[in-house]
Amino acid sequence: MTLFQAANNKTSSQDSIEKRLEIQNLLDTNLIVSSRPGIDVIEGLNRTAKSIPVRYFYDNRGSELFEEICELPEYYLTRTEMSILKQYASEIAQSTGICELVELGSGSSTKTRVLLDAYNQLGYPLYYVPIDVSAGILESSARQLLADYPSLQVHALAGTYELALAQLQPSQLPSRMICFIGSTLGNLNSQECDAFFSHITATLQLGEYFLLGIDLQKPKDLLEAAYNDSQGVTAAFNLNMLEHLNWRFDGNFDTTQFEHWAFYNEAEHQIELHLRSLRSQTVELRALNFTVHFDEGETIFTEISRKFDLNTIQQQLNAKGLVTQKVWTDSNRWFGLLLCQMQA
Repeated sequence: MTLFQAANNKTSSQDSIEKRLEIQNLLDTNLIVSSRPGIDVIEGLNRTAKSIPVRYFYDNRGSELFEEICELPEYYLTRTEMSILKQYASEIAQSTGICELVELGSGSSTKTRVLLDAYNQLGYPLYYVPIDVSAGILESSARQLLADYPSLQVHALAGTYELALAQLQPSQLPSRMICFIGSTLGNLNSQECDAFFSHITATLQLGEYFLLGIDLQKPKDLLEAAYNDSQGVTAAFNLNMLEHLNWRFDGNFDTTQFEHWAFYNEAEHQIELHLRSLRSQTVELRALNFTVHFDEGETIFTEISRKFDLNTIQQQLNAKGLVTQKVWTDSNRWFGLLLCQMQA
């Protein structure tokens, strides 16, 4: 092949990607409902028990750190779910038939490849709608997928789950499956979980599908090790939330004066993540005209990761019309993958 031919092939490949890719940024200011960005941060830090919304984990650096967490030896969740997907992806594809894939919190779309391979092997057309708040990782992962799957079409949505579900176009294929894998459901409390399921049922048509990954209840020592890794990546991920606020709202959080704290609340069946102030200090978020004081030892609540009982979660899904069709677990029953269908 001559250099001229190679250049032409590269140009042709790039043109093909551009034709098969659409990226819609729902975080543009004209699409944000709140007229006061950052009001959720002010409200959280003004509470007696201070908190920061989970979505501030995921700037580009936060998304990169989360991908690193997924590779940690202590973090069993990703590899366990991946093993289930690899074993049962073909069964999922056969159960749904030709199906548009919508993924909430897509990140690098690593696990999605297993599903795409399964649908591709059956000769089904591939249409993928990744949704993520990090526009940077959304575009880079979409472009890589398009390079690797020549028949794939991607319509990427940069935004929150609520915004994206509200903006979804009618399915481009005969059916649709919304994928919420990676145990992210655990980050929602019981009320938020109920509201989220309502969003899903409002989005799906009768007969369409919902694929859900959940972390199951297990011993405390195993759970706490997964969120206090020896390399400190989870700590860096937690502390990066403060760097994100510094960048977004012109803040002066000093991350060396806070520490990561994660523990398992056995009564509530949930891991809790906090940032603990190492000294008495005052922090400004100048873009919000907001100042907050921390006592030594005071914490900021940043995330929960609930651990589920399979029977209970199926009852909650069924009550929303999301009827369980299949349930798969690993041999240890550490993780569950549920395929549900929207029914009347």
